[in-house]
Amino acid sequence: MDVSGKKALVFGGTSGIGLAATRQLAERGTEVVAISRDPSKAGELPAGVTTRGCDVLDRDAMAALFAECAPFDILVSAATGGTRAIGPFLNMDMVGFQNSFDKLWGYANVVRFGTEHLRDDGAIVLVSGSPARRSDGAMIAVGATGAAVEAFARSVALEIAPRRLNVVSPGIIDTPMNPLEGEARDRHYAAATKDRLIARAGTADEVAHAILFTIENDFVTGTTVDVDGGWLLA
Repeated sequence: MDVSGKKALVFGGTSGIGLAATRQLAERGTEVVAISRDPSKAGELPAGVTTRGCDVLDRDAMAALFAECAPFDILVSAATGGTRAIGPFLNMDMVGFQNSFDKLWGYANVVRFGTEHLRDDGAIVLVSGSPARRSDGAMIAVGATGAAVEAFARSVALEIAPRRLNVVSPGIIDTPMNPLEGEARDRHYAAATKDRLIARAGTADEVAHAILFTIENDFVTGTTVDVDGGWLLA
């Protein structure tokens, strides 16, 4: 796909990985609508990018937004959907565990209500996470949610062909989701990645580059692309 002149909707497109994808698409000449719950908090956006407010868990609002923006060629969702429960499963508050799956429900809404307005040669990309296939004691809820997202994408890719659906799975990425600053932030990422094959945190731009690959390569569908610094091997 030549994305120049195409139209893309990017959920979670005003911060972090979604913002990086918004910028890279816009740089390639794509008309981008960046969508988040609160667009007023958007990072610096390229000229020509428009913003819209929408909660991916609000099905009526999602259906209305898609109808208004139709037709389009590209759908990207990096929206988390809500909170994430962290910690050992047997000590976990089950409401928190359940709420972690809001990410899956949000993605399901994007695909369910967006696909009917997506052009036949269109592409969808969802953002999962490396704990989906290699977790630790603190990432049970995140890993279970990510695994569900990846299984969902593989199954739905069969149904929506010739439209394409792929997943990008980032490892530890330095994004605004982390509230730490300065030396505390540096120490956090150094400790978290010291045993990885690439001993640093990834960048949102590196993940967005993989998102663009799955959009532009017409021979890729139903797969997961890892951008994790060797997380699955170390």
